[in-house]
Parts: sequence; C-alpha cells; structure tokens
Amino acid sequence: MMALGIAASMLIGILLGLLGGGGSILTVPLLVYILDVEPKTAIAMSLLVVGLTSISAVVMHARAGRVRWRTAFIFGPAGMVGAFAGGRVAGYIPPTVLLLLFVAVMIAAAVAMLRRKEAASAPGATEKGDAPEQQLAMARVLVQGVAVGALSGLVGAGGGFLIVPALVLVGLPTQVAVGTSLVVISMQCAAGLLGHLGHVQLPWGLTGAVLATAISGSFVGGKLAGRISPAALRKGFAWFVLSIATLMLAAETPPELRARVTPMLATPWPWLVLVALVGAVAVPFVLSSRGGLKRSR
Repeated sequence: MMALGIAASMLIGILLGLLGGGGSILTVPLLVYILDVEPKTAIAMSLLVVGLTSISAVVMHARAGRVRWRTAFIFGPAGMVGAFAGGRVAGYIPPTVLLLLFVAVMIAAAVAMLRRKEAASAPGATEKGDAPEQQLAMARVLVQGVAVGALSGLVGAGGGFLIVPALVLVGLPTQVAVGTSLVVISMQCAAGLLGHLGHVQLPWGLTGAVLATAISGSFVGGKLAGRISPAALRKGFAWFVLSIATLMLAAETPPELRARVTPMLATPWPWLVLVALVGAVAVPFVLSSRGGLKRSR
C-alpha cells in the first residue's frame, strides 16, 4: 500500500499544479485509508503537504505570469478571517449537515464554472492570459475572500474547489485564477497548520516522502497548465469537482443503505477508484480533446 500511496501523492501534486485545487480533499483520504494515518494527524499532514506543494507550484505559474499577487494578498488574508469565523460557527452545526453543505457548495461552484464562458482578453492582456490587475474590483475580491473563507472554515475543507471558482467569478481568467489560488491555499494551510502543531505529532519520515512526491507532481501539473486552453481547463476542473461531490454525497448515505446497494461504497476503495480515474481518464481526455491543447508557436 505504501507504493500506491506514493503514486497517489504524485497525482495530488499534479492536480494542485494543473487545477489549483484537488489536493486537500484527496490528501486526507489518501493518508487515512491507504497509509493508515490517524485522522487528526492526517489533517495536519495534509495542511503541510498541500501548503508546501502549492508554494512549489506557484513558482511555475509565477514564471509564466499566471499569478496576481495583489489579488492573492487581499483574498488570502480575507479568507483566513472568514475561515476563523466559519470554524467557530461550525461547532454548533451537526457534522452531517456541514458535509452536505460542502457538497452543495461544490455542485453550485461546478455548475457556475460549466455555464460560464471564458471572458475575452482585457486591454493590455498578454498571451499568457494576464489582464491589468487594477481593473478588478478589489472590494469584490475582499468580500469574496471572506465568504469563501467562511465556507471553507465552516465545512473544514474547500481550498481550490472554492477559491478558483470565486477568483474566476471576480474576473480572472481561469489559468490566472489557478495560479493565484495556489498562493491563497498556501496562506490558509500555514494558518491551519499552526493551529494543529501544538497537539499533533507528525511522522516526519512519511510526511517527507509524501511531500517530495507531491512537489514533483506539482511541477508536472504546472507545465501542463500552460498548454491547456482556459475553456478546457475550466470544464475539466468543474467535472472533477462534480465527481468529488458525488462521491461525498454517496459517502453520507446511511451505512446500512450503502452496504445494501453495494459493499464497495462502505470501503476505502471509492477513493482509490477516483484517484485512478482522474489520473487515467480525466487528464488525458482534457489533453487530447479538440481545442484542449494550444498550438505551440
């Protein structure tokens, strides 16, 4: 299972580099179900792995001009404030309700991404998808950051699944939203990790192995992101979010019903199937779809 866990870590890094999300929601199941890590420790490990992997992926996107630093440093702190408030409120809401709320938010975000058409390049935009940063309404970015942070803190997860759609909706091209989201994710992971380190002891050997593999994958994902058209990237991201939401919704059905419908849903294997499907089907499909790859100049 260790070899399978390391291979899945590579996929987590690729997803972070390619989509600006997907890491946190897969890392915890990977650690708990495949590598047999205690859940609270897995959450802290996930924050460290996803945070540092996001930072490594930022390097690739920043070199390609796909990071809006001003937007990230407004959205990020606003999200951290919202996440703290959401985390406090979450203590008064039943866990099942929180997870169902998270699923609803994911579905809404995915539908919005599928329905949205990529905006035309703004005046002064570059070939990499940059647009003049001052044209974005910073007040709107601030409000979106607080709202997304609150939802993320409320349900205890979210990351790029909420951040990327929010940045797209405030006016960033999808590729730029992906790069910018990685900065925000790293900031939120750092804040969350500080809250866990006082009462969680990390297995540093295993953490280092998973981290090194995920970082390698993030460089691969960062390179692929620059070769995929914004429309294909947005649609691939949306369908990936929907697949995660479907799996979570199935996981929240009563155990008796799950076992009656199919014994497989009561085991960790659905997460392994998801990892395999994303790696073997989703990414190659996006890369090979008509118009998915930009013609190299």
